[in-house]
Amino acid sequence: MSRARVQVTTRGGRGSPARAKPAARRRPPAKTGGGFLPRLPLPEGLARRLRNWSFGLIAAGAVIGGLIAMGVPQMTGMATAHGLGRMGFVVHNIQLTGLKQVDRDTVYRIVSEAHGQDMPLVDLTQLRAQLLQLGWIEDARVSRRLPDTLAIDLVERTPAAVLQRNQQLYLIDDKGHVLSAVDPHTMPVSLPLVIGDGVEAHIGQLHALIASQAPLKQLIEGATWVGQRRWDLRFQSGETLALPEGDDAATQALATFARKDQEARLLGQGYVHIDMRDPARMVVRTSSDPGERIKDPTPPPVVDPNANTNMSTPT
Repeated sequence: MSRARVQVTTRGGRGSPARAKPAARRRPPAKTGGGFLPRLPLPEGLARRLRNWSFGLIAAGAVIGGLIAMGVPQMTGMATAHGLGRMGFVVHNIQLTGLKQVDRDTVYRIVSEAHGQDMPLVDLTQLRAQLLQLGWIEDARVSRRLPDTLAIDLVERTPAAVLQRNQQLYLIDDKGHVLSAVDPHTMPVSLPLVIGDGVEAHIGQLHALIASQAPLKQLIEGATWVGQRRWDLRFQSGETLALPEGDDAATQALATFARKDQEARLLGQGYVHIDMRDPARMVVRTSSDPGERIKDPTPPPVVDPNANTNMSTPT
């Protein structure tokens, strides 16, 4: 037998081309639960325990929410507080420190509400807030001293000036807080009397200005905040000193005035107004009778008509 010859040629050669094998299809990637990690099957026992825990937490949350709605925690807390009270933790003593200027009766009316209460039931935050509403009180520290003492430490404000507003007088501190009303007959002479719209916000600046010239501090009777921009100082000897605008300019002008007063004695010479708003010059206005204050007229002596004015010396 003769063998049949089969000729296989490549592309470009003679003969019919050989059929190429089809390319294998790629399998799509396996889907994952988070897009990056494959979804892992959980053991049946673990999945069942997780479901039971979830149901248990939901049920516990519902029970706790119901108890809170019915006020059970509050009642439990009250019962615990009353129990501690029966053990002797009751407010029997109130210790006050730092009380100087503020009205003692007003403070005691506020803190006396805590007297006799069970110690855990005393609302320290509310008690402190009530004390801070008093004008004199800058800060208040309220604490429990077991078993039966409530300690209250007060920090009072320091009066810095007397404010005149609407024909009324008020004590204020250096931050402008009103402390209390002032009786005109008992007004403290050691504090300056301040006048002017918005002067409360500038008391600290006034004190710094006066303190820069200590020799004049005791001679200044008051100050007026003029036009909400500058000061007029009033001296006890009757003069008014007009200062320029700005803290630095006013301080420099007051220093110049203090130096000239030491050299030429400006105070007590009958000047009524000294204008230093212009740093280049000082303008002085005098009174009609310089160097002497106008005195009240002296009433004539009372003569008794029944008195014998013909007095003779015995011989």
